[in-house]
Amino acid sequence: MHPFRKAVEDGAPETFEGLLAENVAFTSPVAFKPYPGRALTAAILRAAFRVFEDFRYVREIASPDGRDHALVFQARVGGREVTGCDFLHTGDDGLIDDFMVMVRPLSGANALAEAMGAQFERIEREASGG
Repeated sequence: MHPFRKAVEDGAPETFEGLLAENVAFTSPVAFKPYPGRALTAAILRAAFRVFEDFRYVREIASPDGRDHALVFQARVGGREVTGCDFLHTGDDGLIDDFMVMVRPLSGANALAEAMGAQFERIEREASGG
């Protein structure tokens, strides 16, 4: 089991940041450009932890070298059922340096965009240490 999955399943969002490389890039399912950096990515992940309801991983797929993982999940956002996948890549140091999320269906992605948008002021404060 990937350490990120374990942190989520253990309900330990405070451990996310320690699993991320300083230069991690986070690609959102609803934003065009990736979000750069550990602090911002950790703040986004903590917000997602607050927004998703009944979140559970249902499958984990790993590359033979263990550097790429696909973590398939199911959850609810604003009453909408979503299925998604966290795609993680780890660098030579074992830290996540690329984190991409995809979500379906469109109605779920739209609910996620709205819910995360409502969190973004707090995300920015957390990322800047405020």
